[in-house]
Amino acid sequence: MKELLKHKIAIVTGGGRGIGKGHSLHLAKSGASVLVNDIDSEEAEKVVNEILDEGGVAKTSSQDISSREGCSLLIDECISEFGNIDILVNNAGVLRDKSLLKMTDEDFDCVWNIHVKGTFWSSQLAALKMKQSGKGGSIINTTSGAHFGNFGQTNYSAAKGAIASMTYTWAIELAKYGIRVNAIGPTGSTRMSAAFASSKNTNHDNLPFIDPTSNGPLIAYLSSDLAKKISGQIFGCGGERLALMVQPHYGKTLKKDEGWSLQDIDGVMEKEFIHEFKNLGMLGMPYPFHEGVFPPGATED
Repeated sequence: MKELLKHKIAIVTGGGRGIGKGHSLHLAKSGASVLVNDIDSEEAEKVVNEILDEGGVAKTSSQDISSREGCSLLIDECISEFGNIDILVNNAGVLRDKSLLKMTDEDFDCVWNIHVKGTFWSSQLAALKMKQSGKGGSIINTTSGAHFGNFGQTNYSAAKGAIASMTYTWAIELAKYGIRVNAIGPTGSTRMSAAFASSKNTNHDNLPFIDPTSNGPLIAYLSSDLAKKISGQIFGCGGERLALMVQPHYGKTLKKDEGWSLQDIDGVMEKEFIHEFKNLGMLGMPYPFHEGVFPPGATED
């Protein structure tokens, strides 16, 4: 579908490797002109050359999106190179895994600044340009099932949860300007997934290889007019998977005239709610605390 994104201008952050590389290639294959952003300019240049060899249009950008200044330079670069911006794919990311009791401020801030603030700054500045153009656009964020909870990833899971919430909010706020906002939770074998596989986050010794570029077709689809009815949604993708992530919502709800006392709550918790507790965490492990949570060596009275 070479004509699908003809005359569209796209930015992909972290576009020089892995999943971001796949986004860049598939956007270009669908006809978009792509600004491939990566702090590793050599890797970005490789992707650009691959696009050019296939007859596409692309330029490199090495701006650092972990600061507002870097994001501003990135958006300005896109306007200078291509005259507009229609598509922004917020893909850049980093891991600094440690458990809560060992995590430093530097570990937290590094992940938060790149994932959350980088997504915020880039999207705000891109959306302003899209509004000014009067042509609308598409913003696609990157979240993860890690925001369900994942051992050793306080910073990363918090960041991905924040990005999911920003996606819902921006879809509501920006619709009047013709700007759609969605997100993906991608899967792929990358340097980041290798770090995940070797950590306490998983007990899978031999994770299957998943082509990281396989997330690209969904990015191209969500960037196009084929997705004009889709905003505020998050999709899981990569490999054989295409899944819709349901927005957070309250489950079983009880009401009581005059409100709830402590005794009332204790009276219904075991009977009405505890059996409703579902699988916990990114890996979907069965709820592990049915027997209680106690300090080391302690037992239930």
